[in-house]
Amino acid sequence: MSTPTIAPVIELAGLTKAYNIGTPVETEVLHGIDLSLAEGEFAALIGPSGSGKSTLLNIIGLLERPTGGRLSIGGRDTARLSEAEITQLRGRSIGFVFQFHHLLPAFTAVENVMMPTIIARGAADDEAEAMALSLLDAVGLKAHAYKKPSELSGGQQQRVAIARALGLKPRLILADEPTGNLDTHTADDIFALLREFNRQTRCACLIVTHDPRLAERCDRIVRLVDGHIAGPV
Repeated sequence: MSTPTIAPVIELAGLTKAYNIGTPVETEVLHGIDLSLAEGEFAALIGPSGSGKSTLLNIIGLLERPTGGRLSIGGRDTARLSEAEITQLRGRSIGFVFQFHHLLPAFTAVENVMMPTIIARGAADDEAEAMALSLLDAVGLKAHAYKKPSELSGGQQQRVAIARALGLKPRLILADEPTGNLDTHTADDIFALLREFNRQTRCACLIVTHDPRLAERCDRIVRLVDGHIAGPV
């Protein structure tokens, strides 16, 4: 019996992105990107400033639409999806971790972790809170669950952000410089935490980083230069 083919978590084929289309200042920033990421893979996305990393991450994260080419997530061609379907796919399949944690200051750590579930379900319940507490326990912050972000250190706030990203058990984690504003020791802890969740849940991870030490500890390094993938991917 043949083994069934498993679709990549993400697959980009000939993907392009341009801004100001049809005007004298039209600019293409991504030029025919071919890239795939398999279940359980942990990859670094590196490149100089202005190379298109953030644009590419926004497109993969369904925050922007590509101008051309194809983007598939879990075998679904996103060009065929309505805005409502895109929103649903993004909410259920993708977790985001940013350099600046973007926690909601008026809410406690556990409430911030629950937020994706509240948005997805329309309300909070005991099950959602129990899951959020379990995630905070996993990142070593259960004792701080009812503190607000202002009462937490930068590293602790980033741990809350990671717990929040994992709230709906996404197939894909996108992290944009998640350790960029942390000291070396805390950065190593945050990276190790992402790596551990990657191993436990088999979610695919794409990490934008300027830190070569962290990039070298990933399964694969994807280098973006002037809107092109440089070298083997």
